[in-house]
Amino acid sequence: MTVSSSTAPPPVSVNLARKGDSLWGEAFRRLLRNRAAVIGGTIILIIVLVSILAPIIAVKSFEVQIPVDNNKVPGWVPAVFTTMKPYAKYSNQYPLGADDLGRDLFSRIVYGSRISLTVAFIGPLVSLIIGVVFGSIAGFLGGRVDNFMMRIVDVLYAFPQILFIILLMAFFRSTLSKPAPGTFSYSISQLDAATGGVLFIFMGLGLTAWETMARLSRGQVLSQREKEYIEAARTIGAGNVRIMFRHILPNILGPLIVAESLAIPGYISLEAFLSFIGLGVNPPTPSWGVMISDGSRILRTYPNQAIFPAMALAITMFAFNFLGDGLRDALDPRLKGTS
Repeated sequence: MTVSSSTAPPPVSVNLARKGDSLWGEAFRRLLRNRAAVIGGTIILIIVLVSILAPIIAVKSFEVQIPVDNNKVPGWVPAVFTTMKPYAKYSNQYPLGADDLGRDLFSRIVYGSRISLTVAFIGPLVSLIIGVVFGSIAGFLGGRVDNFMMRIVDVLYAFPQILFIILLMAFFRSTLSKPAPGTFSYSISQLDAATGGVLFIFMGLGLTAWETMARLSRGQVLSQREKEYIEAARTIGAGNVRIMFRHILPNILGPLIVAESLAIPGYISLEAFLSFIGLGVNPPTPSWGVMISDGSRILRTYPNQAIFPAMALAITMFAFNFLGDGLRDALDPRLKGTS
């Protein structure tokens, strides 16, 4: 029996081209499945919003002093810290209490988030830029250039980081304390004063925090430049600049970003430590390290003045740790394709 051509099924077109998921898209979906990372990212987002909306959220201005209200606390604080009851002076105008100068603790903690977040974002950015450029050049060129550049890193590694930063901060603050008007030093000191003392902290971090990133970048470039796809790029006539920016750099950014994200709590704690010992921000700019330092002097009688900013610092560091761990798991190529 002959089948009529009019009853034959229509041809089916099959599209064999399927767009694959990008590495970053898959990593983002894996990150969203990590509950700890999502919690950490949510906390960081809340802290960012608090720092942006600080003038609206803060009850009072952070520098306003009301001496008659010094060390006053709301009623719930002595109920938590029972050792305060014999000394407590009550006032519900201060949600977390007032410090020994009559400044609102809650407002200063809110404004202090700006300092910690600025260090958390600017510090790794400076380290990433300097370290990646320095380490990538050394690893890609190799030979004597690599040997010379990495010896510079070794010399800088010979100094203890914290001690080196303390010496740098002490040098900046002493030499630029009273510069002559119109000079470059005067302009730098005015810029530091306008930023509340954060500029010198960035200088100290920028000069000391990039060595680890330079070594990591060099190692990543050394491992990638001998791969087959780099040889293939060279055979089709790709130059060194194109190979670096189009092939090597996109493939090494994942581990570098993970390393810097895990280092962010270290930057925050370093700023808090410098502020704690008096080499951080300039008063009356609020910093959690300064507040912990001030509160530690009266810790037995008024523990709220040290514990509350310490809790804010600890929560922020935990959030960045959770997010950093999540980024490490999401960007690890060995986890590709796993749930």
